[in-house]
Parts: sequence; structure tokens; C-alpha cells
Amino acid sequence: MIKRLKVGIVGTGTFAQAFIPLFQAHPLVEEVVLSDLDEEKLAGSARKFGIKTTFPSLDDVCGSDVDAIAIFTQNWLHGPQALQAMEAGKHVYSAVPSAITMTEIAELVKAVQQSKRIYMVGETSYYYPHVIYCRQKYKEGTFGNIVYGEAEYYHDFDGLYEVFKRRGGHDWLKTAGSPPMHYPTHSISQVVSVTGARMTHVSCCGFVDLIDDQVFKKDSNQWSNEYSNQTALFRMSDGSCCRINEFRRIGNYGERLNLFGTKASFEMNHAGAVWVEKRPAMAESLDHLFKTSARKPEAEDGVFHSTEALATDSYFYGTAPIHDTSRLPIEFKGLNNGHKGSHQFLVDDFVVSCSTGVLPPNNIWQAARYLVPGLIAHESSLQGGKQLEVPDFGDAPARLSDL
Repeated sequence: MIKRLKVGIVGTGTFAQAFIPLFQAHPLVEEVVLSDLDEEKLAGSARKFGIKTTFPSLDDVCGSDVDAIAIFTQNWLHGPQALQAMEAGKHVYSAVPSAITMTEIAELVKAVQQSKRIYMVGETSYYYPHVIYCRQKYKEGTFGNIVYGEAEYYHDFDGLYEVFKRRGGHDWLKTAGSPPMHYPTHSISQVVSVTGARMTHVSCCGFVDLIDDQVFKKDSNQWSNEYSNQTALFRMSDGSCCRINEFRRIGNYGERLNLFGTKASFEMNHAGAVWVEKRPAMAESLDHLFKTSARKPEAEDGVFHSTEALATDSYFYGTAPIHDTSRLPIEFKGLNNGHKGSHQFLVDDFVVSCSTGVLPPNNIWQAARYLVPGLIAHESSLQGGKQLEVPDFGDAPARLSDL
């Protein structure tokens, strides 16, 4: 097995720059190389992080001697690029979403089975403090039987115009107005990663956009999508129900989870989070467990420094009391740790999995269970909310050697 990895990072934009120092610092990573189609951006990132080796394209990285490739490109490229990397014999870390079509996700599952390489999707919500807490409570059996869950990802498009213009170039409208349910992993993963139940059936309704900026218009984007907000009701394999909201025109923000069991429940909103038990009747505030430590970032040391980003409670630079930092490399101490303390855990899980062959929590089978229900939900909304069955690719093995 590989003891130390050579990692190629593809795409050197804003998001990637939060991860490059973590890969560089990990004791199981021997070298980090970079790739970007933008020569100027590539050269600037190489200088900034002291990286000697760069490649002008993914093709060149796949033809090199790197052991693993981390993909931080435009989201509609993730599926095909991950497939190319695995076919080249590389382990793959992919930013979310893992794919944007059923064909792409099916190809990724098959590629992992055939290549016997690690695939991990970088789903941040898995490591959010409240999700960790609920996972612990569920494992203890404290919830009882789950009867209902709800999760949401609220991200108004007002903060995304410049992002999509930068990503999409002259034809940015073609890729900006994607169906909200094509980006469901931040919400769905919160429920699925806690209970282990999968989504089996869905009925979804879409809100036809009312704003005339041509983003969510049938003749503007490649999906002919007119929905800016979508709400889906799922039937779960454990007999419970689950509601998922994916909203892009909304006077709200953030990711939240509510989970109700026969013995106890977890509820959260902007005012805080509480654990509620039936007997004895009690409600306990959990805010002290979930608040992440933050330091004021220097102007040059990171990328998530805008007033908007910090105000949305999405980009923190530390960890929460519930995070088990003892499992992280000591070399990570003091380094940036964005998205509510998730980045360091994402990198560590991926690198350790590549070195040991033990599949990471957010493996390809889980990635499919985070994504596929959303793809089918969108199809349901196009059919007036008709209930549709959600396909599944099965359970993950424990190790690559079990494939």
C-alpha cells in the first residue's frame, strides 16, 4: 500500500486555495502539484504556496506519477473529470456535487469497482458540529425510532452572480440556472449520514422563478430550468419521511437539520439548537457544543474573508468542542479550517483512506445516496410532483480489497 502520496490538485481557484495548505501539511503527503487551464492563475498559486511542479491540464496530471487527484473545478465538470482520473489509475477527491446526471454517477460507481481506487466526495455537512452530534445520539439509540427528518440548504442567488460569471465566462447563464435539486448534497447528507437510511421514493414541487434576470429561465440555461426553489418529500428505507428544501431565491441562509424520534428529537434554527427528550420532559441547549472557534483572518492568509462570507456563518477557521481534533495530524494545528470546521477532516479522511485502503465515510456509494434523490426529485417536479422511485447502487464495502 502507498505510504506517502503525491497529490495533484486540479483547479486553483478560490475554493482550492483553502485546501492546498492542508494537503501540503499532511504527514502522509509527500508532494503537492497543481494544474489549471489559466496559466496566470496557475503560476500565481504555485508562487503563493511554494509549489515547484505544475501541469497545464487534467490530461497531463493523469499522465503523471501522482497517486491521487483532488478536483476543484466547475461543478458540471466533476463527474467526467473524476471518471478520467480513475480510469488513469488515480484516487479521486471531488468537490461537490459528484455529478449532475444519473449516467455520470453510475459511471463513477462502476469506475470505483473496476479501478479499485478510492473515491471521496468533499461533502462538508458530514463534519458539521450538529450533524456529528446527531450521529452520536443516533448510534447510542437515544432518538428511538426516527419518524421524520428535515434538512435545508438556503443560498440566495444574490451572492452568486460574480461566482457564476467567473466560472462560466461569456456564456455563464447556461450553467448558472441549474435545478436546485441538482445540488442537494449539503441537505440530504445531513439526514442520510446520521440514520444510514436511504431515500426510496420522492414527490417534489418547484417554485417558478419570478425575478427577470434570465438565470432561471427555460430559454437561458442548459437544463431549460425555471425553478429557483424546490421542496421534496421523501419516503425513507427505515419507514420515516423526510423533507428537503433547496432554495436559491430566499431571505434566509445556511444549512439546518431537524430530526424527530419516538424518544427524543433534535431541533435547530438561527436562534440555536436544542435536544428534546420525552421522558423525563426536558429541552437542553446545545450551542456550547456547536460554536466554532474563529480567529480574525489576515488579509493574505486565506480566501473566505468577505463580509458576506463571514456573516453567513458558513466559513469558520477553527473547530467546535464536539469535533474530535485528537484524530487530526498535529501539523494541521493553526491552519485554516473552513465550512464550520470541516476542511481538515475532509483532507485527513481522504489521505488516510488512500494510504490504508479503508473507504472514507463519503465514499462513492454514499455520494450517490446524497445526489441521486435530488436528481429524481427534479424529475418529479417536472411531472407535477408525481411520486417516483429513487434508484440505489447498494451499500459500500469496508475496504477496496473487498471489491
